[in-house]
Amino acid sequence: MQTLKEQTDAKIAAGRKANPEFMKGVDAIIEEAKAFEKGSHAIKVGEKAPGFELPNAKGENVSVEALLEKGPLVITFYRGSWCPYCNLQFKALQSRLGEIQARGATLIGISPEVPDGSLSESEISKMEFTVLSDQNAKVASQYGVAWEVPEFLQEHIRVDRKLDLEKINNGNGSILPIPATFIVDSNGIVKWTYVNVDYRTRSEPEEIIEALKNLSK
Repeated sequence: MQTLKEQTDAKIAAGRKANPEFMKGVDAIIEEAKAFEKGSHAIKVGEKAPGFELPNAKGENVSVEALLEKGPLVITFYRGSWCPYCNLQFKALQSRLGEIQARGATLIGISPEVPDGSLSESEISKMEFTVLSDQNAKVASQYGVAWEVPEFLQEHIRVDRKLDLEKINNGNGSILPIPATFIVDSNGIVKWTYVNVDYRTRSEPEEIIEALKNLSK
């Protein structure tokens, strides 16, 4: 079975072949973002994770405090069900979900998508973990991973992808989370993080599972 990196690398390679100019533009944006340390303000290992209460795909409010009563959390911020890299990531996580749950952990996916019919019917929402709606990326901001998307990428999403993020997110369409994952123990303390402003690169499920194993050491 391919690793998640192998899958995303293949998608990036296909994108470079199909639309080389766009991918060059993305590369330039990512390099600039890295130069300005976008994501450097994300909460760190050892810090208390901010609490929150967000609606799930059915519009029912879910609080992080209630989830922590069951055990540690794997909190993953993602751009939306429309993002092909997010779908690859969550398919990979779904395939290892049994191992994550065997460690007593709950997997949560958080995006700005509004909890309406489109989110309820999305491929990600039909997977076997909790999907929450963070409109205007307020919780992402608390975790230090909200990013104002450059106009170059906004135009691609709007024109080439024909997506109206203001409608999809029922709010600000220019703010998206940096894809990031936080492992929070049952006391609400951050124990592991993965933050990368390059939305095409994600943490491997294997890394998450190893980090969960270390919680009990």
